[in-house]
Amino acid sequence: MLLLAVDTSGKNGSITLARVTARRLEVEIVETVPLAGGTFSAQLIPQISALLDKHGYSKKDLEAFAAVSGPGSFTGLRVGLAAIKALAEVLHKPIAAVSLLGAVAQSGRSRGRVLAALDAGRNEVYVGDYEVSGKERGSQLHMNSERLLGREQLLAEAKGKTVVTADAALAELLQSTGTQCELIAHPGSAVVARLGWQRIQRGETVRPEDLEANYIRRSDAEIFSPPKS
Repeated sequence: MLLLAVDTSGKNGSITLARVTARRLEVEIVETVPLAGGTFSAQLIPQISALLDKHGYSKKDLEAFAAVSGPGSFTGLRVGLAAIKALAEVLHKPIAAVSLLGAVAQSGRSRGRVLAALDAGRNEVYVGDYEVSGKERGSQLHMNSERLLGREQLLAEAKGKTVVTADAALAELLQSTGTQCELIAHPGSAVVARLGWQRIQRGETVRPEDLEANYIRRSDAEIFSPPKS
């Protein structure tokens, strides 16, 4: 069985083709292909097609999908989710929506109460509050909340907790205040493939028509548009 995972949440993205087996959580990564930022709409479908062709598959061989649903780039997320929705609808296959913050939390070594943090620009931070349990490859995640906080709010919130982040500058800020912080590599589509397959195995899937982006922050158009009279 083949699973396709997509991450278009950031400045750069990637797609991963993985082999999966029913009732087994482990995935075998076939290949991960990077996507250059700013060109997701032009690259994504051709790159998926080329990746399948390279390994002797067609889209009909895909059995499941996993995609980062947010937070992140408004345009990037829309492009990635639209592609997955279209493929899943045509093929009638399940989709796992993976939170980027949740992926950060599960990618760390920390267990128990964990805050996942990612820079959101404008002196703000995307923050996920989770309970993480189990071993790294089979970890379980319970979400308490996902929010947008100012940096000072994060520092206050993080007291007495462990923060996991993929942003070096944010890790430096947290460590300078004595906050326990774990810096990890950005979880790309290979991580999304593994976490997505875990969700699919547990029946935590969404239909194509129900797959929506979780931006956490409102778009500029929403923030700056004049109030309706």
